[in-house]
Amino acid sequence: MTAIEIHIWPTPNAHKITIMLEETGLEYNVNFVNIGQGDQFKPEFLKIAPNNRMPAITDPDGPDGKPISVFESGAILQYLGRKTGQFYPTDERNRVAVEEWLMWQMGGFGPMLGQAHHFRLYAPEQVPYAIKRYTDESARLYGVLDRKLALTEFVAGDYSIADMSIIGWAKSHEGQGQDLNDFANVKRWYDVMMARPAVKRALAITKPE
Repeated sequence: MTAIEIHIWPTPNAHKITIMLEETGLEYNVNFVNIGQGDQFKPEFLKIAPNNRMPAITDPDGPDGKPISVFESGAILQYLGRKTGQFYPTDERNRVAVEEWLMWQMGGFGPMLGQAHHFRLYAPEQVPYAIKRYTDESARLYGVLDRKLALTEFVAGDYSIADMSIIGWAKSHEGQGQDLNDFANVKRWYDVMMARPAVKRALAITKPE
């Protein structure tokens, strides 16, 4: 099987894809897209990622054996799940559960936590309203996750792409103003996730020197 080409910068959204690739054992090559140097705006990258955002993949062995490129992290996870038959259920009830939490991450957990991280650590000036707004919303979302994980070992029942989509964002909880000791079920899940060998390997992929 020809290796999948992944185009990333080591961000939470990129971690989702490297975790999935490590878990499934698919061969892949890492192509770093340096967002600090504007590589995301280069024409060759925009051909596969028209929204100029990471991650994106190119699979030479796509449907019917023809190459395919995929952008948007959630769409990539779903594609890889269908391709491998792993971590993405085929029965409708369980698939809906995975998709609910995948969309929850993409629509709220990622964007809101990202805003909290930005205004707390990177904004050129302190904006108390924004810091409080996004820190509070992050806490609410961690609370939602905590209540779900009180019922199941993993987010959607069995370990799935939903867990992979969330862990990269939860990894930066301190920068979001959150203490996992306040969310016992999230902390239990977090420790289990971070101990997985595939997760460790994926998170060890860092930007080039």
